[in-house]
Amino acid sequence: MLPLSPDALRQRLRSFASRAQPVRILLTLGSLMALCGFTGHPDAVIPLFLGAIASALAETDDSWRGRLRAQVVTLACFAAIAFAVEALFGLPWLFITAFALAAFCLTMLGAVEARYKAIAYATLILAMYATLGIENMASHGTAALRGREPLLLLAGAAWYGVFSVLWCAIFPAQPVQARLVTLFTVLGNYVRFKASLFEPLRGIDIERKRLALAQLNAEVVSELNAAKESIFRRIGARAPTGRIPRYRGLYLIAQDVHERASSSHDDYNALADAFFHSDLLYRCQRVLGLQGLACLRLSESIARREPFDTGTETVQALADLRSAIEHERARAVTPERLVLLASVEALARNLAQLDGQLAGASQPSARAGRTEMGLFDRSPRSWRDAVERVRRQLTVRSPLFRHALRLSIALVAGYGVMQVIHPAQGYWILLTTLFVCQQTYGDTIARMGQRIAGTALGVVAGWALLQLFPQPLVQSVIAVAAGVVFFATRATRYLLATASMTLLVLMCFNQVGDSGVLLVPRLVDTAIGSAIAGLAVLLVLPHWQARRINELAATAMRGHAGYLRQIVEQYRTGARDHLDYRLARRNDHNADAALSTAVSDMFREPGYVRPRAGVALRFLIRSHTLLSYLSALGAHRAALPDSAQMAVLRGAAEGAVAALEALAAGLESGSVDGPRDTAAELAARSALAQATAAGGESDPQARTFHTEMALIWLQIDALRTHASEWLQPEGSETPTAPA
Repeated sequence: MLPLSPDALRQRLRSFASRAQPVRILLTLGSLMALCGFTGHPDAVIPLFLGAIASALAETDDSWRGRLRAQVVTLACFAAIAFAVEALFGLPWLFITAFALAAFCLTMLGAVEARYKAIAYATLILAMYATLGIENMASHGTAALRGREPLLLLAGAAWYGVFSVLWCAIFPAQPVQARLVTLFTVLGNYVRFKASLFEPLRGIDIERKRLALAQLNAEVVSELNAAKESIFRRIGARAPTGRIPRYRGLYLIAQDVHERASSSHDDYNALADAFFHSDLLYRCQRVLGLQGLACLRLSESIARREPFDTGTETVQALADLRSAIEHERARAVTPERLVLLASVEALARNLAQLDGQLAGASQPSARAGRTEMGLFDRSPRSWRDAVERVRRQLTVRSPLFRHALRLSIALVAGYGVMQVIHPAQGYWILLTTLFVCQQTYGDTIARMGQRIAGTALGVVAGWALLQLFPQPLVQSVIAVAAGVVFFATRATRYLLATASMTLLVLMCFNQVGDSGVLLVPRLVDTAIGSAIAGLAVLLVLPHWQARRINELAATAMRGHAGYLRQIVEQYRTGARDHLDYRLARRNDHNADAALSTAVSDMFREPGYVRPRAGVALRFLIRSHTLLSYLSALGAHRAALPDSAQMAVLRGAAEGAVAALEALAAGLESGSVDGPRDTAAELAARSALAQATAAGGESDPQARTFHTEMALIWLQIDALRTHASEWLQPEGSETPTAPA
């Protein structure tokens, strides 16, 4: 074999680093298995492995300093819960009371931030692992020293923590790199799908395409948030070093590309009708499709740490688009066609700016001189802030509170069933309930099926492998490999992850006894625990998504109002990419994504709890369409001349802000009767209509502002109609079938 070149070696190391957590698990479990085999203590494998797995589940993206602090907190929580379990194990009523209370309190910690949510969840899992270990020792009649099981669990957790902290120190920027790779991949897919809207074909269901676009947008928003948090963890109050400034610049480029790609400049059906016999829209489609491919190429270049070259294909496509526009302008004879052509011209300018943003990805750090580079920190400022976040969730209206209470009751019910039927290894019921019971009905039902199927697959595979490979060494290798597969698939393929974890457990338990006796109990307990979780989410304080639509829709309307307010200010002062503007834009997209996710989850719930799902779907489409028009305004923002015409347009925008805030208030109160100040709104809309009739703005910026405001008002009218339909009393309408 030829020796690897330096470049090939670096590429191998980068590939190795990109598989961060599974590789850390491999190193941790492999070294622990080797240690137990070398010292002759195979009975220590189970608690050591389970402790390492729990520690890995508590891990979140962070700098090495942040990871070290989080690891200390994790070990402290693990120690408290593990020794508490050992002390209360022989006292059934005290045990389940304390465990249910701990489940409620730890779940509520998720209100603070994602880091504490992960630690709290892993702490509950470790409590169950401690219980399983203590029960296993008791069932085999093994006399263990008091404190042995908790200490072994903590040792396994600490050992994984060592690898985790060292990894963060050796590869400080790798998680950010991985986030940006995913971000630009998702963004590229979004841009390419957006290109499919530019088809001069009749009969296309644009509403369905907009719904799919809203769902894709939610994915982009999620990745933008994850990338931002990953970058911020490594900056804090310090000046960024190494590759972090470059990655921060790439993140800001992704924000701008997203705004420009999500913008709409006119009604797509109107454009298709006007340019049906032209290739103009096809040229728009080609440019946007090439820019989507450029995002995907940028993703690959980030993964390989190679320079990014946009190429010349998009430049030529843009030149062809401008030529096609000039050709159409020479042929346009009707005012209506000229108005629509102006929208296409605005689109072309936007696409040119988008291409410029992608071209800037070759030198992303250069943005530092032109753009405010600050990022908003959403972590708690103090202990008082953290406590206040939890306190705000202590209401029955909070989905988190309902989930915490529901989980506690489900665990008590599972413990009661276990005490009645006394199954072998009965604590698997509680562990399954803990894993399966999720915050939403749809997620719980989906996980329930995957958990049962995955366990069955793992039991069958485990039985077969135990027969084929009775050697302890081979079983140890299988256990380590199963742990790696679990962490490689738990976020994307839960069925396979469950099968892998079942296989790991069977192989580990076989080191200290005959795990064959666990095959049937494991499957039965999983079915019982899954059923309890499913019944709990159905019967105990169910929080159906249909009952949240009002609140989420109101938040989306306020997000639109805040974004529009910042855009109007930018048209007054000139374009500035400052933090307030980017924060308003991000908050609006977050609210839109939350509404999209809730509507999607609603269709996974029983039909009797969503009689007006079709109305909610149409509201979502209109809300997302409104956001696309706002994005177009934001994409073209620049200082406008202080003229009477611009005063009219700014007045229309301020009226739209007031109308959106009034709509939000109406959704929260349960009554949408129209705008609060009818006279003011009518005056603003009348002035806008007169300006529309006059037309003829020489300034393209003013013309774009004019067109987009007219489209925004149309969406506000539609949103009011759908909101009124949604808020009608039960039984006053026939349920609408989903679109």
